[in-house]
Amino acid sequence: MNRHGWSRTTAYAAGAVVLLAAATGCAGGGDSGAASAALVAPSTTTAPAGSAAPPGRDTATAPPAPPAPAAGDAAAWAKWHLTPLPPAPRAPADKPVKLQRTGPVPVFSEVRTTDKVVFVTIDDGAEKDPAFVEMLTDLKVPVSMFLTRDIVKDDYGYFKRLQALGNHVHNHTVDHAQLSRAAPEKQKSEICDAQAALTQQYGTPPLLFRPPYGDGANTPAVNSAVQQCGPRAIVLWRESMQIHDMQYQAADKKLRPGDIVLAHFRGPKDLKGETMTQMFGELLARIQEQGFTVARLEDYIEVPAA
Repeated sequence: MNRHGWSRTTAYAAGAVVLLAAATGCAGGGDSGAASAALVAPSTTTAPAGSAAPPGRDTATAPPAPPAPAAGDAAAWAKWHLTPLPPAPRAPADKPVKLQRTGPVPVFSEVRTTDKVVFVTIDDGAEKDPAFVEMLTDLKVPVSMFLTRDIVKDDYGYFKRLQALGNHVHNHTVDHAQLSRAAPEKQKSEICDAQAALTQQYGTPPLLFRPPYGDGANTPAVNSAVQQCGPRAIVLWRESMQIHDMQYQAADKKLRPGDIVLAHFRGPKDLKGETMTQMFGELLARIQEQGFTVARLEDYIEVPAA
């Protein structure tokens, strides 16, 4: 356990390598895992002791902290053939994740908490299904969006509708490049250009960054690029949603309090005929089966002071 509030392994060191295979957490979508198995075994990473703390973030433009989401009413859930999740607990006053203004950024895939909650994150932005906006409006389930600029730029407005529900926009590069294979200048442009575009479109600089496939997350080069571009942490995941079930990194295939779950904006083309809302409903059912509810990730993060 460490002062930033992350548990399990700590591994910020030069040369640390993210596991990468043929299938990825940001490609494909089949349950077999052949198309979209997570390529990363995320480790929780913190800056070395005595290092400067992460580049500053203007608190005047920091995202507002919405109240803990309600579970929505039973009729709204029944409309989607679901049973309501319990409401998320009140957001902790003492945030377990405390980001710094300057220096190396931490890498984490879970949040230290005893609350029986998980955090849902959705990547890329290819599927722009209006029914999904309707679903989140009805159910009031919070998500964190990691958007890829060139995938969302044809309809920035779609994600503004999701943002208006209290969901935060974060950085997932310009064009979904595999960063470990890119030169440092390319790594920086992938992150900085996306940061600028998303800030312009959504009014708030993204606080968090997720590298495509989790690739390069623990390397000094990517960490340096993230510092220069503005996000204050790199976020990975413990589980990845496929179509009907999750892929788990834990051998016992069980959720744990504070786990971060990866999903994608995908539709029938990538989900073997299933819709985005059907996939998301399956995700909520799997979370509920294990006795968990969904909380807002940003409610557990302390934004750096100016």
